[in-house]
Amino acid sequence: MSVPDPLPPRKPRRWGLYGPFLLLLVVAAAWSGYWFWLRVQALDQIKAGAESLRKAGYEVSWKDDAVGGYPFRLNVALVEPTIREPAGWALSAPRLEAEAFLHGLGTWVVAAPQGLTFTRPVGGPVLVGGKLIRASVSHFDNRPPNISFEGVKLAFTPAAGAQPFGLASAERVEMHLRAGPDDQAATFFKIEGGKAGVDSVTSRIAAGKPIAATWDATLSKVSAFKGGDWRTAVRAWTDAGGQASVKEAGVTAGDVVMGAKSGRLTVGTDGRLRGQLDVTLRGAAQALAAMAAGGVVPPDAALAAAAVIEARRGTAASAGATLTFEAGQTTLGPVAVAPAPQVY
Repeated sequence: MSVPDPLPPRKPRRWGLYGPFLLLLVVAAAWSGYWFWLRVQALDQIKAGAESLRKAGYEVSWKDDAVGGYPFRLNVALVEPTIREPAGWALSAPRLEAEAFLHGLGTWVVAAPQGLTFTRPVGGPVLVGGKLIRASVSHFDNRPPNISFEGVKLAFTPAAGAQPFGLASAERVEMHLRAGPDDQAATFFKIEGGKAGVDSVTSRIAAGKPIAATWDATLSKVSAFKGGDWRTAVRAWTDAGGQASVKEAGVTAGDVVMGAKSGRLTVGTDGRLRGQLDVTLRGAAQALAAMAAGGVVPPDAALAAAAVIEARRGTAASAGATLTFEAGQTTLGPVAVAPAPQVY
């Protein structure tokens, strides 16, 4: 009896060897296509946003743009971007960079690595440089979205021919905007380790000593803040009853201190601040004299306001008073000292 010949060995299948590599190539190709699609979308949205601002009366331009960061990020760079609003305020930078991870496109970090310049309608341009200048924007579904700004070791330099600026430098500047419940938003602003600008009113008040400032307030009716430009948005907000409820605000300039723990503010139909703050003042006479010398407050009004505050202070270190913004005027106690701050 003969034994049958054994079956020839089957050739090993190559799918187990090459399959993972083929799958990896497919995934890489799909991911690359997705990234390049997002790249185009990012540029299109930037251009669409700029065109929308132009229709609202803003001037928006940049010299060049680029998008990189493949494969896991979107890095958007704008060369020499400039934005100018109708009232004359403007912001520009040699280079602006924005970054977001593909798995978190709801959070963008924006930086100005070569500094920036902001232009005042009357005062002129101020160059801002520093160790760190960056901002972040997230939670775009909120109204408003979360916005933060951070500046570290900043230097402020008025351009040639521009008017002095209140700050020459600051160790740290922070600003935060957060959406809250009941159609509210929280605002927070802080300056630490400031130094007064040369020939500014602030330098006369601070007398070479450090400057600090803080602002903590809640805004109501924020959903009404909308419009094609700043003026329209503020008007819509105030017409809806929007106001700022101040929790804490204060300025320290050397020996001069002004602090507020409560108050409500809004904007009048003339575009100027309206409302009042309950303030505590220390060194008010020194501050008012410096403001009079700088042309901010009429000398006779400064003397009258200083006399009222000194009478209220008595032998105490500080005095309480009400700072009122009404009918386009700023009133300290019973004395009108200056025009109310203009919002638009």
